[in-house]
Order: sequence, then C-alpha cells, then structure tokens
Amino acid sequence: MMDFQGMVGAAEQRIRTHVQETPLEFSSALSELTGARVYLKLENLQLTGSFKVRGAFNALLAATNDDRTRGVVAASSGNHGAGIAYAARMLGVHSLVFVPEETLQLKIENIERLGGEVRTFGADGGITEVHARAYAAEYSMMYISPYNDPIVIAGQGTIGAEIARQLPTVDVVVASIGGGGLIAGIAGYLKAVRPSVRALGVSAQNSKAMAESIRAGRIIETQHLPTLSDGTAGGLEPGAITFELCQTLVDQFVDATEEEIRSALHLFIEAEHMLCEGAAALAIAGLLRAKESVVGKNVVVIVCGANISAERLKEAL
Repeated sequence: MMDFQGMVGAAEQRIRTHVQETPLEFSSALSELTGARVYLKLENLQLTGSFKVRGAFNALLAATNDDRTRGVVAASSGNHGAGIAYAARMLGVHSLVFVPEETLQLKIENIERLGGEVRTFGADGGITEVHARAYAAEYSMMYISPYNDPIVIAGQGTIGAEIARQLPTVDVVVASIGGGGLIAGIAGYLKAVRPSVRALGVSAQNSKAMAESIRAGRIIETQHLPTLSDGTAGGLEPGAITFELCQTLVDQFVDATEEEIRSALHLFIEAEHMLCEGAAALAIAGLLRAKESVVGKNVVVIVCGANISAERLKEAL
C-alpha cells in the first residue's frame, strides 16, 4: 500500500503554485434528495476543466530534467491529455498524446490548443494505453499513465488533502471510476487521516472495467458501450496498480444507467447553475442510487470535470 499521507503531502508542496485549490460547496438540492449533508468538490473549476492537471503536474515536476528534455507521452480520452499538454507547455516540455478513435473532437482540439501533439490509436482506452507506453519505450520518452502510476495517483490525492482541510468531519466521498486513480488517491489520503471515511465508487453500466474486475477478483476484458461518461470509458491496463488499491480502499461500488447519468447532469445544471461533464454527472447519479447508505452523513461528491461539447450537452438534455 502507498504511503498516501507522505506522498500526497509531497505532491501538494510540489504542485501548489501550479493548480487551483477548488471550492467545496454545500448542495441544498442533493442534500434534500438524499437526507445527507452533501458537498460538491468543484474540480470542474480546475485549470483545463478537470482534476487531471494535478497528476500531470506532479508527475512532470517529480521527473528528472533529463526525462523532461526527452519529452512526454500520454494516453487519454481527453482530460488527462489536456492536463499533460498544459503542464508540459508551462514547464517547457514537448508532449505527445495518443487518444482512442472515438474521442470527442472537443477534447482533441482542447489538447492541441493547450500545446499537445495528438495522434489517434485504438478502439478503446486500454488499447491506446498499451500502444502509448510501447511508443514511449521505443523512443526513450517519458510515459505518464492516466492512473497506473503512484505519482499521478498522489497528485489526484491532493483533492483529498483539500477536502480534509475544508470539511474535517467528512464521512463519505463519492467519485466516478474509470482507471481508478482519482478515487484511489482521494480515498487513500482521507482514510489515512480519518480512517472512518467510506469511499463510494460509481461506474457507468455501459463501461465498468474496474467494478467488473473487482467482482472477478482480477483484471478482465469487459464490454464497452457508448456512454455519456466518456471520461471513465475503456478498459484497464494489464497489471494496473489501481486494481488492488480500489479493492482495498473502495467500500461500495455502484453502477448508473445512461438515463440516470443524463438526469444527474440535468439536475446539476439546474440546481447548481454551472456546467459539468458526463463523468461528473456519473458521480452524482451514483450518490442518488446509493442514497439510503448516506442518510445523515457528511458526503463529498467529486465533480471531476466540465469538458462537455455543446453538441453532446444538447443530446444529453
């Protein structure tokens, strides 16, 4: 098990001047719907519109000058790539991002706007990751995984450190699950400083590689159908360290349907008067699905990003 308290503490010192400390806001609407005291950790207001920039900066700042000089390679469905592109540009590093074939054009354009070179490879994220890692090894470049890297996980865990300061009495943290780096980092830190905290991980029914792998007791190939939560879609890299971390740290797994994700997105926009993407709405949908288990608790929902295209938003609403 990682030393979450030490590694996240080091990550905070490393990245603090490069990223935002995002607000934690009470949600009257979600509190009324669940019988809990629900707070929203607004990573949709983070630089690049997603929490991913935290892990990107931590990995690049922790690297040697020689590693940074050779350039960085990443695999991403969009937000990790944008975080890598932004952090690399700010630190004067060349970045190459491989994206799956069905990646939203908005997210590709966002990576390019932030300074990253984009190439397309593979039908889903798991295939793309294997290719990107092999490419980096062949050309002696630094590879930064979206989740299969303790330094990246520690970067995402800085959200947990902020929550611990903002709401010391937190009882439950709710986050969407793709590769598992977000919930592993946050839950790992929070459980280290407040062992009673429970972690609720939410998967889209149409693409739930981590949840199905946990149920199988090993990383398995799973079916992936289109989902509004495109940021969590795709398979797991073989040997991903997040598998065992999620086995240990996530107390409850919940699935959400596409209709539940759309409904949660609509609710968030109307009640909170701001925008979020499908992966963030997925966490809210999971909270509503599991509301009986959080009654009377102090709950933090991670609103992980805001990167959704106008076209996708129109379809969802």
